[in-house]
Amino acid sequence: MTTPETESPDQVTPAVPSLETIVNLGKRRGFIFPSSEIYGGINAVWDYGPLGVELKNNVKRAWWRTMVQERDDVVGLDAGILMHPQVWVTSGHVGSFSDPLVECGSCHRRYRLDELPGAEDLSATDLRDETIVERLGLVCPNDAGPLSAPRRFNLMFETHMGPVQDESSIVYLRPETAQGSYVNFRNVQQTSRKKIPFGIAQIGKSFRNEISPGNSIFRTREFEQMEMQYFVRPGEPAAAAFEEWLPARRAWYEGYGVAPERLRLREHAPDELAHYAKKAVDVEYRFPFGWKELEGVHNRGDFDLSRHAEASGQSLEYFDPATEEHFVPWIVETAAGADRAALTFLIDSYREEEVKGELRVSLALHPDLAPYKVAVLPLLKKRPEIVELCHRIKADLKHDLMAVYDDTAAIGKLYRRQDEIGTPWCVTVDVDSLEDLAVTIRDRDTMSQERVPVEGVKRAILDRMAAARR
Repeated sequence: MTTPETESPDQVTPAVPSLETIVNLGKRRGFIFPSSEIYGGINAVWDYGPLGVELKNNVKRAWWRTMVQERDDVVGLDAGILMHPQVWVTSGHVGSFSDPLVECGSCHRRYRLDELPGAEDLSATDLRDETIVERLGLVCPNDAGPLSAPRRFNLMFETHMGPVQDESSIVYLRPETAQGSYVNFRNVQQTSRKKIPFGIAQIGKSFRNEISPGNSIFRTREFEQMEMQYFVRPGEPAAAAFEEWLPARRAWYEGYGVAPERLRLREHAPDELAHYAKKAVDVEYRFPFGWKELEGVHNRGDFDLSRHAEASGQSLEYFDPATEEHFVPWIVETAAGADRAALTFLIDSYREEEVKGELRVSLALHPDLAPYKVAVLPLLKKRPEIVELCHRIKADLKHDLMAVYDDTAAIGKLYRRQDEIGTPWCVTVDVDSLEDLAVTIRDRDTMSQERVPVEGVKRAILDRMAAARR
């Protein structure tokens, strides 16, 4: 389902040529830090700093607003990370949740087969071919050493529950949030009294023991998912629901500022589909490291509820009182990552331009996503009356949105600092403000300025935020 103009990574230019640009900005400005950095870090685990946690929380709020708050047919759930181990046996994760792994015979480094140079575009059939390494002449990217034939590596983290560590105490850190929605289908449907079709939305941590994590927070071993399971009638109604959700999920990213030309839809090939899937399409984004999955939309059929009903002995059928029918619902899933979405918004909002002979860096983040909505700045920090008025304005704003006060540099540098972290508006209090009780609101993207009465600042900002959502 790729469109002709986006079939090749080289035909669409990424928003930034190198991911290092965003990684460096993230570290410098407090978006993302390497975890446990004072001990040398831990591979593929990241911590969100003061600005990063605000950005990620805003991404999750925006998703929840669209998927739950603004809809009448979707409700929320927060299932546990630890579940009965039989859940993962029934779902197939214990037996088949794996990636193809190869190992270098000389340096003993291990790689995911499809991450090797020359193997990025292999079909699912090729990835299962035991002769693929020899057939393509693949070698270790580190030292050109010989690679082993691929073997399957299960991605689930295993741990133990209780004081005794034996086979009976084994549990798993969940690799996805979806199973919590399936095993709670009857609980949610009965308590919420929802009629088919309806959805269960969930945001939560998941864990995968990735072979080749990397590219900052794009692929990590601990990550946060934003998933929605939509329960529908079997057959054509499910297919229709799939076709409705797919463009809606792509449009969500565009609505929050991602350039349409850097998004595309890629349908899974027949040999790539999960054995239970009727159809699967990825929303992909043109990252600096190529086209990669941003979100998946899947028609899962009745596999999940049927399997759990069979294994548990509990009926997961839906009864339609209008038609007096009993049936096992099919499921249309939308599966996104909060971390990947946050990274995408950071990359796609990055701007560089020359202003008065100097480089100006800004993040053109949608106001709903920006960590701070407003920065309140004094033109003269040595005037107590100006500083006091700044703090009064900030205190009023903070009841409704994230606002910050800063007086650690000259006003020009303060503007540049707020531009670089994506703050949409700056409110500047100057000497005239003490006389006319008006302040200047500066727009991040246009750098235009407007004089506004002090008592009208909050209304002006809230109106601008509301306009950005339209």
